[in-house]
Amino acid sequence: MGKISPVSSKYVVNATIDIDGVVDRPDVIGAIFGQTEGLLGSDLELRELQRSGRIGRIEVNLDTKLGKTNGKIIVPSSLDKAETSIIAAAIEIIQRIGPCTAKIRVQKIEDVRVSKRKMVIDRAKELLKQMTQSVLPDSQELADEVAYSVRMTEITNYGKDRLPAGPSIDESDDLIVVEGRADVLNLLKHGFKNVISMNGTSVPETIVELSKKKSVTAFVDGDRGGRLILKSLITVADLDYVTMAPDGKEVEEITKKELHKALRSRITAEQAVHEFKLGSEESAQDPRRRPPPRAPERVRPAPPRVQVVPTAVKSKFGSLMEDLIGTRGAYLLDRQLNILGKVPVAEMISTINSLGTIYAILFDGTIEKDVVTTAQKNNIRYLVGMDTQVRQSETSVTLLTAGSL
Repeated sequence: MGKISPVSSKYVVNATIDIDGVVDRPDVIGAIFGQTEGLLGSDLELRELQRSGRIGRIEVNLDTKLGKTNGKIIVPSSLDKAETSIIAAAIEIIQRIGPCTAKIRVQKIEDVRVSKRKMVIDRAKELLKQMTQSVLPDSQELADEVAYSVRMTEITNYGKDRLPAGPSIDESDDLIVVEGRADVLNLLKHGFKNVISMNGTSVPETIVELSKKKSVTAFVDGDRGGRLILKSLITVADLDYVTMAPDGKEVEEITKKELHKALRSRITAEQAVHEFKLGSEESAQDPRRRPPPRAPERVRPAPPRVQVVPTAVKSKFGSLMEDLIGTRGAYLLDRQLNILGKVPVAEMISTINSLGTIYAILFDGTIEKDVVTTAQKNNIRYLVGMDTQVRQSETSVTLLTAGSL
């Protein structure tokens, strides 16, 4: 008997068989051919169809348990839909195999071309994805990639505080002091190599020493956090000029035009004290009387502010912190201390920047400078962690630990 080619097979008949007794596979196949012989006429005789290759090899898989036999019958066909359906219905007339009662039921007739079409679509998607990933980027993407890699090679760690900085700190007589590493990268992108970062909210000693030797311009974000950092800088460093990013924007995100405009419109530190009401009351009232810069060793740190936290708030924080222990997660709360959401600690900073309406953050981790800086920029009232590396005197955000609750 001929065997139908899998390539030419269009349909597959899937049937089940239940036999009240024990039979072998040849018995089932013999019954299929024998009991359908002459039933459908010469054109649909199973033996002739198989000999001509229009019906493929009939597969029978049997399993015998407790004196009964069950299994599956698979009949491949290259006939058309109607003829294949007739063959499938004919198989169901078999009621006995040998001395045993049998029942055959066709479950489905599968169109092989549908399965092949699905395989083609899935493979085409995979090939398109590979081609998209490997396609050459456009000229702007290439330029951006090269420029970014150059900026990354230009950025250095300067001084004993290892502050992110451009390559021209020692050579230049004028310096630009910014808040963070991302700010340095943005200025490097636009050609400013005499830029150095504070790398946090507190003023490093390296910045104080440089301000004694060089002309320093403080360039801070255009928000409340930027003003607080400016106040710290004016207090302990010998600033010459001050400028800010446009309202509500950060130095790291402003365009080249906005950057140049901000630097062109910089004002003296004395003017900044008056305009932004920085420093002491005396300096704010008379901008001409700027207090002389003091050496860092003479600066007495302000005593930590006494944090008055309502008992109900502490109680709420305490119960929520118990839920967070060991989870490496963070709760974001609104002013009514309702939970806005829970995020992994690794995604906490990006979530803070995207939401902007958070009142308190409780998380299973240590309070570090970058978290405090982000919280301060977004006007967050409370930061609660398992421990802290930041002193309360360094920020306006109320810092609490699990132990203090």
